[in-house]
Amino acid sequence: MSKLYLVPTPIGNLDDMTFRAIKVLKEVDLILAEDTRNSGKLLKHFEINTHMISHHMHNEHQTVESLVKRIQAGETMALITDAGTPAISDPGFLLSRACVENGIPIDCLPGATAFVPALVNSGLPNDKFVFEGFLPDKKGRQTRFLFLAEETRTMILYVSPHKLVKTLAEFVQYFGAERPVSVSREITKLHEETVRGTAAEVLKHFEAKPPKGEIVVIVGGKPNNKKTNEQD
Repeated sequence: MSKLYLVPTPIGNLDDMTFRAIKVLKEVDLILAEDTRNSGKLLKHFEINTHMISHHMHNEHQTVESLVKRIQAGETMALITDAGTPAISDPGFLLSRACVENGIPIDCLPGATAFVPALVNSGLPNDKFVFEGFLPDKKGRQTRFLFLAEETRTMILYVSPHKLVKTLAEFVQYFGAERPVSVSREITKLHEETVRGTAAEVLKHFEAKPPKGEIVVIVGGKPNNKKTNEQD
């Protein structure tokens, strides 16, 4: 039966590729890749010879309808991104939504994603959390920070390395210098690092040591200082 597979790929360490992911990519009729040059290296490493075409943020609006028709006609496809699970701050949502609307089965494989290990490694509460992904660059950025300043749950953000110091300074400004922060970079890679501390401490660290690589930032929620009156 034709369907769409959403297949996570390693965020750094190729050993994180699952046996099932390799099997699916070898058996589908077509692989949709965010960057065929990047994914080509992955497919070559695992001796996957399935035909591959581009599916990324710049063409997905134009190609979704035709891809849905091809699946309806009997093709089975797998969607992969450059790293991690498709549709998590990556292409994938538009196609998966179109498949749902057209009654096409979707099978999302479990696998690598950056924010889960970063959250668990942070030492911050992870029973309740919110995933913010990338914050707005300009328009709406201040409004978003004012909103998040009142968030009591742990927050997860993706931040580009050249914007990390600016973002940490904004944490100090909007959340306060003492707000707990954990910055994980290059997860699963050779130079993996996690820096924990207050917003001010982590800012000072990365001002002295400009960051490189992929970065996930975990921020503690606003402390609840309300005291509950207990009745005897």
